[in-house]
Amino acid sequence: MPGEKLKKIRTIVADDHALVREGIVKILSLEPDILVVGEAEDGEQAVDLAVKMDVDIILMDINMPKINGIEATRIIKGKKPEVNIIALTIHEQEDYLFEMIRSGVSGYVLKDVRPDELIKTIRRVVEGQAFIPPSLTPKVFQEFNRLSRNQEEPFNAFNLTVREIEVLQHVAQGLSNRDIAEKLFISEKTVKNHLTNIFQKMGVTDRTQALLLAIKHDIVKV
Repeated sequence: MPGEKLKKIRTIVADDHALVREGIVKILSLEPDILVVGEAEDGEQAVDLAVKMDVDIILMDINMPKINGIEATRIIKGKKPEVNIIALTIHEQEDYLFEMIRSGVSGYVLKDVRPDELIKTIRRVVEGQAFIPPSLTPKVFQEFNRLSRNQEEPFNAFNLTVREIEVLQHVAQGLSNRDIAEKLFISEKTVKNHLTNIFQKMGVTDRTQALLLAIKHDIVKV
């Protein structure tokens, strides 16, 4: 309607590289319907801003100090599920893609994307759509089919989740909590939480006991 005030898409840009962050902010500032309300140089700042501010979209880099973008996304979606998050990254690796999808992102954009495509993606996501680069779409369907097959199979005796089994498998490979965290793109604290849940479900008190039971019940391979 004439005279109706344009609703702004309130946006936070989170990237530890100042030049990249400032470049994105400059691109977004040229759009009449997008308002940058905050900038973050690490995952911790991104979480803090997201919790404190009224925000529609967060452009989230993956590799950032203090808390990486994957963990920051999980925390934000846990506290404010209505916030839409778009992963903005140089990585076209499927591991990053799947972890960001699991953490709750609505879009996944490579940093070499054209400015007009980035703007278009932001508007799509705000309207409730999801966006993944066409080059990665086949991998998403492959992963979806794999997970669907796994869920159709009889579950393990201890009702462990897929993530908990992943953690146990890495324990079987002799990895430390820090190594497991890096492999799964989560924090060490999250790994410890998974192990605590595993111990409770299996009725054991340490990694060795859990591993022996898991091997006995053919949950993990060594």
